[in-house]
Amino acid sequence: MIKYLPLLLIYIFFSPCRSSAQGMYGKIQGQVTTSDNKPAAGVTVEVLNSPYGAVTRTDGKYIINIKTGKYTLQFKALGMVSKQQLVTVTTNNIIDVPEVKLEITSFQLKDVVVTGQYAPQSLKNSVYMVRTITAEQIRLRNPAKIQDVLTDQLGIRFTNDLTLGTSSITLQGVAGQRVKILLDGVPLLDRGDTRESLNQIDVNTIDHIEIVDGPMSVSYGSDALGGVINLITKKGTGGENLRVYGRVQEETAGKKYKAFNGAGTHHENVGINWEHKGWQLGGNITRNNFNGASLGWIPKDQYLGDAVVGYRTNNLHLWYRFDGTDESLLNSRINTGANTQIDQKYLTNRWMHQLQADWQLNDKLSFNGAASYTDYSRRTQTTSLNLLTGDRRLTLGVGEQDQSIFDTKFFRGTAQYKVNDKVSIQPGVEINLTGSSGARISGTPTINDYAFFVSSEILLTPAISIRPGARFNKNSVYDAPPVIPSFNTKIKLSGSVDLRLAYARGFRAPALRELYFNFFDASHSIIGNDKLKAEYSHSTNGSLTWQTANSDALKVRSSAGAFYNYFDNLITTGFDPANPTVTTYINIAKYKTTGGTFENTFNFKNVQAKLGFSYTGIYNEFTEDAQSLPGFTWYPEINTNLLYSIKAIKTEVSLFYKYNGKLPTYELINVGGVPTINLAQRSAFHTGDLTINKYINKVITLSGGVKNIFNVTNVFNTSGNLGGAHSTGGPVPMGYGRSYFLGLTFQYNKN
Repeated sequence: MIKYLPLLLIYIFFSPCRSSAQGMYGKIQGQVTTSDNKPAAGVTVEVLNSPYGAVTRTDGKYIINIKTGKYTLQFKALGMVSKQQLVTVTTNNIIDVPEVKLEITSFQLKDVVVTGQYAPQSLKNSVYMVRTITAEQIRLRNPAKIQDVLTDQLGIRFTNDLTLGTSSITLQGVAGQRVKILLDGVPLLDRGDTRESLNQIDVNTIDHIEIVDGPMSVSYGSDALGGVINLITKKGTGGENLRVYGRVQEETAGKKYKAFNGAGTHHENVGINWEHKGWQLGGNITRNNFNGASLGWIPKDQYLGDAVVGYRTNNLHLWYRFDGTDESLLNSRINTGANTQIDQKYLTNRWMHQLQADWQLNDKLSFNGAASYTDYSRRTQTTSLNLLTGDRRLTLGVGEQDQSIFDTKFFRGTAQYKVNDKVSIQPGVEINLTGSSGARISGTPTINDYAFFVSSEILLTPAISIRPGARFNKNSVYDAPPVIPSFNTKIKLSGSVDLRLAYARGFRAPALRELYFNFFDASHSIIGNDKLKAEYSHSTNGSLTWQTANSDALKVRSSAGAFYNYFDNLITTGFDPANPTVTTYINIAKYKTTGGTFENTFNFKNVQAKLGFSYTGIYNEFTEDAQSLPGFTWYPEINTNLLYSIKAIKTEVSLFYKYNGKLPTYELINVGGVPTINLAQRSAFHTGDLTINKYINKVITLSGGVKNIFNVTNVFNTSGNLGGAHSTGGPVPMGYGRSYFLGLTFQYNKN
């Protein structure tokens, strides 16, 4: 008995503590579901500032044994918006936590879209036909600018201006300001038809890109006649995270290359993102340096920066974002007769501030708001360098020291109200105030646009949903149509087949540059036209989409679509009737585009593949005045992407290809002082990139490959517009030849 006494004393000594400890515990239990009321399995339920936690089962339920006290539960899952819940645990009691419903976040899932939606929604359920370029595709492309990501998309064409170092974009045969460029739903400011803003936003900050073909005028107003390209930036998840990243990439310009600062493309990026208790702080700096002077391309030095401050709770997401651009382009020419070198610099500054908020009041009502201010300027600085003495001086010629300044103030607010399970309504207001000044602008003009819009999404039957909408505009310069209507519908023909049909009216007021821009020098003769009429359009489109049920072995998605756009008073360039040597802006009474697309996506194990085809026709009033010209003229496009992951060696191989068919263009040219209609064609060409990404370890990735595989430089154009600074005749620059790149990416994450 004595030998067991020590054990008995130990038992007696500790048993009260053990009993007390048992009495200090309680239990938490609950269930997590998704926004469509399905159980959410695999969700991490973390008890903040404690070692406790759990993972939801297949039925979405969880149980946590925990000490008594007050705690904050955080629910996290990939592709879901994180949520938090306060709980108080009491002794020996079971605490039933109210059901937690997690919303899908478009910032993490590639099949979720936000453009034109009431809330983030799966691609399959959207009434709009939206194309997405995923974060994975952007990463595998290793782009230096956003244009690099869009070049292989069906219906999208770029035209490069080597004189001004800018690029213009065409979507579905519709060009210039009729294509709306958005950054997180906020319009980007451009001074003219060229959409140079695309390449003045850092591609490293973009999570994915959404493209909506056809007019979105009800939702996004003027300039959205041809379609919308929405750049969606990377956002925080609301969890606990620290991410530090950097990227260095060197690329040749054709066969020319000099390391880090010379011939070629030199890309450096560094950034940080920190999240803690709902707060987010982030910043990013990028340098893009390009020199293709030996190949006829203007050297460009570009610094891009952004900063983000945000706060997120279960019901509120508020953030401020700043984007800044400092860009310098240099156009040099030698005047051998005078032994001088003329250097013309184009200096661009873009400062964009935006404040956005998403507020979910309850299950039925939410609000979204966005306000932004953009200050944009482009200055010309021309100097003359004496090659004999080295003396450099500012020149005093007309237009050689000019500056153009543009600014815009934007506000957009919407409310989303769910009347019941079948009806939702979205009213909204939008205000856009734009002004400009400078030596090339007549006076200090402004254009103010005010709008109220409303739409409703109605589930007529489980298989049919419709979305009627209307926009009411008030423009300070032009009489906008009393109402701009739209109608979209989605019909679920079966579990795997969906039909979408749409009609929309469009309106675009002339831009400040088209109205008041006047510029004359040795190479330019351009005047604005304050008598321009506003543009109007009618557009219809439809698509049929088929996709296999989810399968680990094979996933296939196919889509066939068709579109028809009719424009009244389309604005384009032509000759001043009073002086045929001067270019001005004119209205074309009739302009049409039509065509069809067929796209296919395949996923099989470690392989992703895309194959698409489009055929686009264009028509304008010129054909009625010249009987020898055809009605519609057509051009084809074919594209394919092939992504292959070799998991054994942690390597990804990607191929991006596009065939661009002959591109027809109607033009009004000056022949002996007589305006003459001409049908020009740009020759067909192929583009292609091959990239390889190799994971060295968890934080470092090595990339390399070949861009412009087919060695495209200039393509021939039969345009009769020759001899001017921006003439379209003769060779058209599309690339600077086959180039090679090598890059290194660093990314460190701490959760």
